[in-house]
Amino acid sequence: MRTVDLSPLYRSFIGLDHLASLMDSAQRSSEKQSGFPPYNIEALDEDKYQITMAVAGFSEQELSLQSENNTLIVTGEKSNKDAQQERKFIHQGIAERNFERKFQLGDHIKVLGAELENGLLVIDLEREVPEAMKPRKIEIGSGKLIENS
Repeated sequence: MRTVDLSPLYRSFIGLDHLASLMDSAQRSSEKQSGFPPYNIEALDEDKYQITMAVAGFSEQELSLQSENNTLIVTGEKSNKDAQQERKFIHQGIAERNFERKFQLGDHIKVLGAELENGLLVIDLEREVPEAMKPRKIEIGSGKLIENS
């Protein structure tokens, strides 16, 4: 895997150093994460998204979702390791190992909820742009604001 030096971005992005540090941290975190569990990210609508993770063998009690500082952290911890060690597998294709998967969320992305069904964890997300940040039309010469609908 190639490493990219992002330090020139810190010098040339005046006021946007936050963007450069986000890119840098995303690169570092993607190098650390394994490919387990597999997942899909779908755009359902212009402002609606869905993450689907294959978490076969995990129950709702063994999964944890946490959202903080524009990062969604999904954690899976198997609780009965002692019971697993007593089992004798001829072939074990279902990976029942602990995991932590981090997703960087864009600004104003909110986690609406999550459901677990048939071994798939489905997480619904939505972009909620505040009214103050939505585009507005300004009529020329009157100084009046016309709301864009």
